[in-house]
Amino acid sequence: MSQAVSLSRDFARLSAIEKVNLAALVLGVGAMCVRLWPEWTGNPDLSHGLLMPAVFLVLLFESRSHGTERHLPVGFRMTSSVLGLLAGGLLALLAAGLYAAAVDWSHALVGLSLSVSLVFFLTAALVVYSTEKIGFLNFNWTALVAIGLWLLSTPLPPGTYMRLTLTLQLWVSELVLRSLHTLGIPAIRHGNIIELANAAVGVEEACSGVRSLLSCIFAGFLFSATLVRRPGARALLIILAGPLALVMNFLRSLVLTLLANSGINISGTWHDATGFAVLGLTAAMLGGLALLLERGRKIAPATNEPVAPSKPNSTSSWALSGSLVVAAALVFIFVQNTRSSVRRDTPGPDLLTLLPTSVPGWQVKTTNLYEFRGILQTNYLAQRQYLKGSGSELEEITLYVAYWPAGQVPVSQVASHTPDACLPGSGWTVLPVAQPRQQLLVNNRTLFDAEYRLFKSGNYPQHVWFWHLYDGRPISYRDPYSASELLKIAWRYGFRRAGDQFFVRLSSNRPWSDIQGEQVVADFFAQLRPLGL
Repeated sequence: MSQAVSLSRDFARLSAIEKVNLAALVLGVGAMCVRLWPEWTGNPDLSHGLLMPAVFLVLLFESRSHGTERHLPVGFRMTSSVLGLLAGGLLALLAAGLYAAAVDWSHALVGLSLSVSLVFFLTAALVVYSTEKIGFLNFNWTALVAIGLWLLSTPLPPGTYMRLTLTLQLWVSELVLRSLHTLGIPAIRHGNIIELANAAVGVEEACSGVRSLLSCIFAGFLFSATLVRRPGARALLIILAGPLALVMNFLRSLVLTLLANSGINISGTWHDATGFAVLGLTAAMLGGLALLLERGRKIAPATNEPVAPSKPNSTSSWALSGSLVVAAALVFIFVQNTRSSVRRDTPGPDLLTLLPTSVPGWQVKTTNLYEFRGILQTNYLAQRQYLKGSGSELEEITLYVAYWPAGQVPVSQVASHTPDACLPGSGWTVLPVAQPRQQLLVNNRTLFDAEYRLFKSGNYPQHVWFWHLYDGRPISYRDPYSASELLKIAWRYGFRRAGDQFFVRLSSNRPWSDIQGEQVVADFFAQLRPLGL
């Protein structure tokens, strides 16, 4: 009997409540695809997510046709597992709504929470539909991978992504530098920048290896579910996927650096071609390893013999149905209260007017930030540097403001480019501070608490204070990447609609006690007061 006929036969055996639950889960998966589609098409690190809908369906079908035929006994343990999974799904969905209330639906933590919720619900459904009384699915590795891969098709939280990217950037650049020295090529490294005799090569975020790492781990799990059947071989394939991706990305970075050292322009064609080549070659190597591990092993298809009509476990089936209804209600409530406001099409502000143009006794330099527009995804950038004195008496203050109209970029995009993420990659060392949040006083006015960081390049210090304004109010988190802090925002401020965003930064080689009385500082914050700071 063909698998399509078998699937149709088994679906017809399901009770009415089981069919309704299945239809609701299909709608949930479809809604998740719609939610993640902009990430899959706009974020190169998640381009493998475009395959996820097809991979999910193929793996579920594969779990029925060639996976281990395993059905779970109905009892207290099974029912308790289902109830626990459903509770986890509802809690994750509640967290997604609270994150959306705090920092908009577009934030990466919202997408991750929704994916976790979906995984909980799908796992609960897998348990229900793979029981001996229903037997519609098999509880096996292939089905579990089909569900778990949703987590690898979701954006990483900003903090995790920043730390992972920075670690990989510095690791790759250090290994490339050592390799160059081994080959007798002179080079020095400043953060993620490698300076050669005739060129400088930067290991940017796109070259850090995050893309190949996520894609290869995705492929490792996929091949373990489709091409390998022995548990030991599956574990080996998954364990090797990450290191293989990192090694191949290192080789790519080394090749590009050697090409740059030979005077070849590596931007554009060379950069993109080597990236796609590494992804394709690494996936092919993983696939070849999977076939090698299963060489000579015959895979017997699942029988899926006809069984008696379904006798649903009423507790689990109705618990699944009730939880799906509650989940739909939660989504409706949060969407109604957090949907984006009407986008304002008025021209953006002239940010340079916020920065003092001239200050007695100070030299003023306006910085051209055109090259950062693509990375930051905004045309509204302004920075001015104010200098006074010289040598050991030099006093330097830098003022920076960036703006994003409502709906232009997610909050997580702005939060991912804080000084914590950008300065270490440019050769600055982060120094520990006793108080990462400081309450500043300007002209007898207490400012909203600032995030404070201290960096050092050689013997030159840089004190940095910054604020992230969203919809006219500062985001009051102690850690811009902390999930728990974002939940506190939602709990404190309630629902929030999408609004415009400002990022404000003041940096100086002097501590706040030395610069708080300067006129340039007073004028700057007087201009920012109408913006909410």
